[in-house]
Amino acid sequence: MTINPAEVAHRAASDAELVAWVDEHDQYLGALARAELRERGLIGRCTFILLFNSQGELCVHRRTLSKALYPGYWDVAAGGMVGAHEEYAESAARELEEELGIAGVTLRFHEKFYFDQPGNRLWCAVFSAVSDAPLRLQPEEVIEARFVTVEQAEAESRKKDFCPDSLAALQRYKASL
Repeated sequence: MTINPAEVAHRAASDAELVAWVDEHDQYLGALARAELRERGLIGRCTFILLFNSQGELCVHRRTLSKALYPGYWDVAAGGMVGAHEEYAESAARELEEELGIAGVTLRFHEKFYFDQPGNRLWCAVFSAVSDAPLRLQPEEVIEARFVTVEQAEAESRKKDFCPDSLAALQRYKASL
Protein backbone atom coordinates (compact mmCIF):
# COMPACT_ATOMS: atom_id res chain seq x y z
CA MET A 1 0.00 0.00 0.00
CA THR A 2 1.19 3.49 -0.84
CA ILE A 3 1.17 6.15 1.85
CA ASN A 4 -0.14 9.44 0.49
CA PRO A 5 2.09 12.55 0.59
CA ALA A 6 -0.22 14.40 3.00
CA GLU A 7 0.23 11.56 5.53
CA VAL A 8 4.03 11.71 5.12
CA ALA A 9 4.05 15.48 5.74
CA HIS A 10 1.73 15.09 8.72
CA ARG A 11 3.97 12.37 10.20
CA ALA A 12 7.08 14.59 9.85
CA ALA A 13 5.30 17.47 11.60
CA SER A 14 4.01 15.11 14.28
CA ASP A 15 7.49 13.69 14.96
CA ALA A 16 8.84 17.24 15.46
CA GLU A 17 5.99 18.33 17.75
CA LEU A 18 7.05 19.21 21.30
CA VAL A 19 5.31 16.98 23.83
CA ALA A 20 5.31 16.68 27.62
CA TRP A 21 8.18 14.59 28.98
CA VAL A 22 7.52 13.16 32.46
CA ASP A 23 9.00 10.68 34.93
CA GLU A 24 7.54 7.45 36.35
CA HIS A 25 5.47 9.54 38.80
CA ASP A 26 4.02 11.83 36.08
CA GLN A 27 6.19 14.74 37.20
CA TYR A 28 6.84 17.17 34.33
CA LEU A 29 10.49 17.20 33.24
CA GLY A 30 10.28 19.35 30.13
CA ALA A 31 9.43 19.37 26.45
CA LEU A 32 10.91 17.06 23.83
CA ALA A 33 10.19 16.31 20.20
CA ARG A 34 7.84 13.35 19.97
CA ALA A 35 10.34 11.33 17.88
CA GLU A 36 13.15 11.96 20.38
CA LEU A 37 10.96 10.89 23.30
CA ARG A 38 10.12 7.65 21.48
CA GLU A 39 13.69 6.95 20.30
CA ARG A 40 15.16 7.48 23.78
CA GLY A 41 12.51 5.33 25.47
CA LEU A 42 11.35 8.19 27.68
CA ILE A 43 7.89 8.71 29.16
CA GLY A 44 5.29 11.08 27.73
CA ARG A 45 1.76 12.05 28.58
CA CYS A 46 -1.13 10.81 26.47
CA THR A 47 -4.92 11.05 26.38
CA PHE A 48 -7.51 8.47 25.41
CA ILE A 49 -11.07 9.57 24.66
CA LEU A 50 -13.68 6.85 24.39
CA LEU A 51 -16.43 8.26 22.17
CA PHE A 52 -19.89 6.77 22.56
CA ASN A 53 -23.11 7.50 20.72
CA SER A 54 -26.40 7.86 22.61
CA GLN A 55 -27.10 4.13 22.08
CA GLY A 56 -23.96 3.32 24.09
CA GLU A 57 -21.94 2.13 21.11
CA LEU A 58 -18.20 2.86 21.06
CA CYS A 59 -16.45 4.52 18.12
CA VAL A 60 -13.61 2.35 16.80
CA HIS A 61 -11.37 3.64 14.07
CA ARG A 62 -8.47 2.42 11.96
CA ARG A 63 -5.19 4.32 12.05
CA THR A 64 -3.39 5.36 8.88
CA LEU A 65 -0.32 3.45 7.71
CA SER A 66 1.92 6.47 8.32
CA LYS A 67 1.51 6.38 12.10
CA ALA A 68 4.77 5.86 14.01
CA LEU A 69 3.15 3.45 16.46
CA TYR A 70 0.62 0.79 15.51
CA PRO A 71 0.21 1.77 11.83
CA GLY A 72 -3.00 0.39 10.33
CA TYR A 73 -4.19 -0.89 13.71
CA TRP A 74 -7.73 -0.47 14.99
CA ASP A 75 -8.18 1.90 17.92
CA VAL A 76 -10.96 2.12 20.51
CA ALA A 77 -10.10 5.69 21.50
CA ALA A 78 -9.29 9.00 19.94
CA GLY A 79 -6.34 10.70 21.54
CA GLY A 80 -2.67 11.35 21.43
CA MET A 81 0.32 12.91 23.06
CA VAL A 82 -0.16 15.85 25.39
CA GLY A 83 1.56 18.97 24.09
CA ALA A 84 4.49 20.43 26.00
CA HIS A 85 2.41 23.07 27.77
CA GLU A 86 -1.04 21.45 27.72
CA GLU A 87 -3.12 19.95 30.47
CA TYR A 88 -4.60 16.48 29.94
CA ALA A 89 -8.15 17.84 29.45
CA GLU A 90 -6.99 20.42 26.87
CA SER A 91 -5.21 17.70 24.93
CA ALA A 92 -8.26 15.42 25.07
CA ALA A 93 -10.58 18.09 23.65
CA ARG A 94 -8.07 18.97 20.91
CA GLU A 95 -7.46 15.36 19.91
CA LEU A 96 -11.16 14.45 19.78
CA GLU A 97 -11.82 17.38 17.47
CA GLU A 98 -8.75 16.77 15.30
CA GLU A 99 -9.20 13.05 14.78
CA LEU A 100 -12.97 12.58 14.74
CA GLY A 101 -14.31 16.13 14.27
CA ILE A 102 -16.23 16.12 17.55
CA ALA A 103 -16.14 19.40 19.51
CA GLY A 104 -18.11 21.08 22.25
CA VAL A 105 -18.98 17.89 24.12
CA THR A 106 -18.58 17.20 27.81
CA LEU A 107 -15.44 15.18 28.49
CA ARG A 108 -15.72 12.98 31.57
CA PHE A 109 -12.38 12.18 33.23
CA HIS A 110 -12.06 8.63 34.58
CA GLU A 111 -8.50 8.07 35.74
CA LYS A 112 -4.81 8.11 34.91
CA PHE A 113 -2.60 5.05 34.57
CA TYR A 114 0.94 4.18 33.55
CA PHE A 115 1.45 2.15 30.36
CA ASP A 116 4.89 0.69 29.71
CA GLN A 117 5.81 -1.28 26.60
CA PRO A 118 9.03 -1.05 24.57
CA GLY A 119 8.80 2.06 22.40
CA ASN A 120 5.61 3.24 24.10
CA ARG A 121 5.93 4.52 27.67
CA LEU A 122 3.05 6.73 28.73
CA TRP A 123 1.15 8.34 31.53
CA CYS A 124 -2.39 8.01 30.22
CA ALA A 125 -5.52 9.99 31.07
CA VAL A 126 -8.81 8.28 30.20
CA PHE A 127 -11.84 10.36 29.20
CA SER A 128 -15.22 9.52 27.72
CA ALA A 129 -17.73 11.56 25.74
CA VAL A 130 -21.13 11.03 24.15
CA SER A 131 -22.08 12.47 20.78
CA ASP A 132 -24.38 11.69 17.88
CA ALA A 133 -22.81 14.38 15.68
CA PRO A 134 -21.49 13.16 12.35
CA LEU A 135 -17.83 12.13 12.43
CA ARG A 136 -15.35 14.18 10.40
CA LEU A 137 -12.28 11.98 10.14
CA GLN A 138 -8.79 13.47 9.91
CA PRO A 139 -7.51 11.79 6.71
CA GLU A 140 -3.85 11.97 7.79
CA GLU A 141 -4.58 9.90 10.91
CA VAL A 142 -7.83 7.95 10.47
CA ILE A 143 -8.75 5.64 7.58
CA GLU A 144 -12.24 4.65 8.70
CA ALA A 145 -14.48 4.66 11.77
CA ARG A 146 -17.68 3.05 12.96
CA PHE A 147 -19.71 2.51 16.10
CA VAL A 148 -19.96 -0.95 17.67
CA THR A 149 -20.86 -2.31 21.08
CA VAL A 150 -18.04 -2.56 23.60
CA GLU A 151 -18.45 -6.34 23.44
CA GLN A 152 -18.03 -6.29 19.64
CA ALA A 153 -14.90 -4.15 19.95
CA GLU A 154 -13.41 -6.54 22.50
CA ALA A 155 -14.26 -9.57 20.33
CA GLU A 156 -12.69 -7.93 17.27
CA SER A 157 -9.58 -7.08 19.27
CA ARG A 158 -8.93 -10.81 19.70
CA LYS A 159 -8.94 -11.32 15.91
CA LYS A 160 -7.52 -8.08 14.48
CA ASP A 161 -4.65 -5.78 15.38
CA PHE A 162 -5.84 -3.25 17.96
CA CYS A 163 -3.72 -0.67 19.80
CA PRO A 164 -2.77 -2.22 23.16
CA ASP A 165 -2.59 1.12 24.96
CA SER A 166 -6.16 2.11 24.04
CA LEU A 167 -7.41 -1.38 24.96
CA ALA A 168 -5.81 -0.83 28.38
CA ALA A 169 -7.64 2.52 28.57
CA LEU A 170 -10.93 0.78 27.75
CA GLN A 171 -10.36 -1.75 30.54
CA ARG A 172 -9.62 1.09 32.97
CA TYR A 173 -12.79 2.86 31.86
CA LYS A 174 -14.89 -0.29 32.39
CA ALA A 175 -13.39 -0.81 35.85
CA SER A 176 -14.26 2.78 36.81
CA LEU A 177 -18.00 2.34 36.14
